[in-house]
Amino acid sequence: MLCYPFLAAAGVNQYAHGAGLVSGYLLLVAVSVCYLGIVVAAMRSAWRVHWWLVALMTVLVLLLAPLAHENVLILAAVIVPCAAARVGARTAAVLVVLGAAVCVVVPMTVPGWSTGGSWYYAVAVVFTTLLVLAFSRTATANQQLREARAEVARLASEAERNRIARDLHDLLGHSLTAITVKSALARKLDPAAARAEMESVEQLARQALSDVRAAVSGYQDVTLAGELARSRELLRAAGVAADLPTACDVVPAQRRELFGWVVREGVTNVVRHARAGRCTVELTASTVEVSDDGVGGPVGAGSGLDGLRARVSDVGGVLTAGPAGPRGWLLRVEVAA
Repeated sequence: MLCYPFLAAAGVNQYAHGAGLVSGYLLLVAVSVCYLGIVVAAMRSAWRVHWWLVALMTVLVLLLAPLAHENVLILAAVIVPCAAARVGARTAAVLVVLGAAVCVVVPMTVPGWSTGGSWYYAVAVVFTTLLVLAFSRTATANQQLREARAEVARLASEAERNRIARDLHDLLGHSLTAITVKSALARKLDPAAARAEMESVEQLARQALSDVRAAVSGYQDVTLAGELARSRELLRAAGVAADLPTACDVVPAQRRELFGWVVREGVTNVVRHARAGRCTVELTASTVEVSDDGVGGPVGAGSGLDGLRARVSDVGGVLTAGPAGPRGWLLRVEVAA
């Protein structure tokens, strides 16, 4: 939007002279600085500063009006989007209508102002505001997604620590107790019986070591059950109703890791792109489906589906992804039985 002050500068150059010309250029520089300050304030969520800068920029534009005449109205395409980005949809619509109306009506009522560019200025206000709103909503959604994923990662990490502690307790509790009892018993027996007991202790120790390795490797694996749990948390954090299976016993063990990747990719795309109210995951022995009731749309090039499609292809499966009528999106993977 920094191109708009340059367009307004044409009016200053045409209508102002001498000191007025210098003042006009200085005011345009100040307007540009205010806009940059608004961008920085928005990035830092300093909304009080944001509104003060919007107000200051409006005052500067009003001071510039006698020097740039009708050309100053192009700066409404800077003020209106900056204000509309921080209000609700209804208020933003009112601001857009008012901004466009000012661009059309004011040149008709001020003597000496040309009406030739009025509709151009009005269109600039409308389309610039729509562009800024779309960018703002996307940035907000991405920020919320990052926060939700960070929260899910924290919860998942905590849950995994608790799982490992529980698994180690369950896996090792019996083994270590048996080792302790058998070791104490071996001290009281004759050498032949004690040797047999110590061989049993050795077997228990090896089993305990194998159990620990299994618990640690499970911590790093992608599992269908784990992805369903993480997806439920992610959808909850994103405000999307989750219709997910509570168990995955119907899926053969050799397919659960692949189906876990499918659930991860599908649910992430629902949260990031779909603007959905509900997400559904359905499992059978040979298929997994992730669907939503969002906006749908074509398959994007270079998406994360490419990597998933390669995983599915490696096991001879088929991946289908696309809009699901009348609205929504469907991701389906089928693996031959």
